Amino acid sequence: MDERLNIYEEKMQKTMNNLSEEYGGIRAGRANPHVLDKLRVDYYGTPTPIQQVANVNVPEPRMIQIQPWEASMVKEIEKAIMTSDLGINPTNDGKVIRLVFPELTEERRKDLAKDVKKKGENAKVAIRNIRRDGNDAFKKLSKTEDISEDEIKDLEDSLQKLTDKYIANVDKAVEEKTKEILTV
Repeated sequence: MDERLNIYEEKMQKTMNNLSEEYGGIRAGRANPHVLDKLRVDYYGTPTPIQQVANVNVPEPRMIQIQPWEASMVKEIEKAIMTSDLGINPTNDGKVIRLVFPELTEERRKDLAKDVKKKGENAKVAIRNIRRDGNDAFKKLSKTEDISEDEIKDLEDSLQKLTDKYIANVDKAVEEKTKEILTV
């Protein structure tokens, strides 16, 4: 593959990684420790990810258990969860915090599925924008470098193939996540 295409493929891959990360944060009625990834707790004045101050595990399909390494962190972690947009009230026994995920209602599942679709569309738009930037860059090459129109056409075709591949990957990711959410 032409090295001029590599930067665009990297950007498209980053878009896919970002989408996967966003999908990891969407809960589908099952406990997924990734819903905590964006949360930060105050650890001696430093905003710190929960995973760096506690053990996080999933003992049951709909429960996340958080066991802080320091007992003083229980209140901090609880506060971070309460102020987040998770919509779950934590319970604790002084040592361990438990998050119990309720079953999703049909309406909530449909809303989440719409959200998944929307994030997928945004990813596709980002990929198409990367293609456009690439095509613009290739057109400028013809003015500044000694490169034939055929070579530019080949670059554009290759970039289009890359775009198609990543759009198909996004569609597949959307389909899988939607299926996961709608499965009761």
